[in-house]
Amino acid sequence: MAASRREHELVIVGAGPAGIAAGIAATRFGLDAVVIDRARFPRDKTCGDGLTTGALRALEHLGFDVRALPSYVRITETVLVSPAGRHISLPLPSPDRGEFAGVVPRAELDAALVTHARALGVNVREGVRVTDATFDDDQVVLTLDDGASTLAARHVIAADGHYSAVRRLVGATPGDATQDLGTWHAFRQYFSGVHDPRLWVVFDADLLPGYAWVFPVGGGRANVGFGVLRADRSFDGHHDAPSGKRLAALWRDLLERKVMRDILGPNAEPEGTHRAWPIPASFDASRLAHGRVLFAGDAAHVVDPMTGEGIAQALDSGMLAARAVARHATPEQIASRYRRDVDRHLGSDLRFAGTLQRILSSRIGAETAIGAAALTPWTRRNFARWMFEDYPRAALFTPRRWRAGMFTEPGAYL
Repeated sequence: MAASRREHELVIVGAGPAGIAAGIAATRFGLDAVVIDRARFPRDKTCGDGLTTGALRALEHLGFDVRALPSYVRITETVLVSPAGRHISLPLPSPDRGEFAGVVPRAELDAALVTHARALGVNVREGVRVTDATFDDDQVVLTLDDGASTLAARHVIAADGHYSAVRRLVGATPGDATQDLGTWHAFRQYFSGVHDPRLWVVFDADLLPGYAWVFPVGGGRANVGFGVLRADRSFDGHHDAPSGKRLAALWRDLLERKVMRDILGPNAEPEGTHRAWPIPASFDASRLAHGRVLFAGDAAHVVDPMTGEGIAQALDSGMLAARAVARHATPEQIASRYRRDVDRHLGSDLRFAGTLQRILSSRIGAETAIGAAALTPWTRRNFARWMFEDYPRAALFTPRRWRAGMFTEPGAYL
């Protein structure tokens, strides 16, 4: 059978939030683009399922109303639990000010985004896996898993996740392969019979600077999980990366702790099995591009190292990658512009979050930070907005981003 070859200006590998954002932006810019994904939607993506104000505003910019999804839950109150057991309630603005935080399962969100993109004219192909990628003169040629088809494009946006196949195939893996193992380990399981509608974040001492969470996903269900650093900390007396067995043991122990039993309530029951995944939070602007390939989302490691939030960053990086391709001519210009834009939009906040992560790594640091947030109604209200990325994380230290009203803006969908 003769091989078939399709040519496009842009191929986007991965149809998660980063890839779909890139596809919608590329279509708006008039680019001939196609988005491909090896999965068929709906498919689960192991995640905490939380949406910050930044993520909600980005979804609104893409013309997508997450509030219409059946399992979407608006968050109006967050409760922090300090290592000493103090409960700090952080209120978000009332619903008439817009959406500031929400939770929705990724299986539902990602499938709806694919449907939304297609309705906007984005060419999305499911069940298509890339098996090889080569540079051919002024194109990137992607071989597909049927063995007889290729896609060729002047540029590629790789939004294919933490273990990016495209990064490996084009030879853009780092010299230190540990960078691709993830900065954090996380566990997640869904529970039913959880009727507390609030979002909980628990900073137990042995998890620091990580935390456990209970995020409501509607209908008495919750996404329950925890995240811990992969290395550079003592974990059950060990100083190396925690093994799967030790993580599973910690998960069982965590669910038996009084604070978690009290949050979940007496009727909570686990659904299915727990799942673990790595969180890539080692942002490095130099790794955002390789030749004619740009990396976005988890493939670019643009995840907040303090909270593990990555959806807002994925959406932003996908849109910035498409804009760079649309507005510049040469691979060198595109890569330079993309690195500069991502560093300008996200870099300062990711580096600042990394500093805060180190503060939260000690019990004293975590108690002090949570205590400061609880000082007054004003600090509680504004800490919640800061935590959910209502404004840039490092806004106070980046005057170039200051603008009138930035600390009092409404939420999304207002």
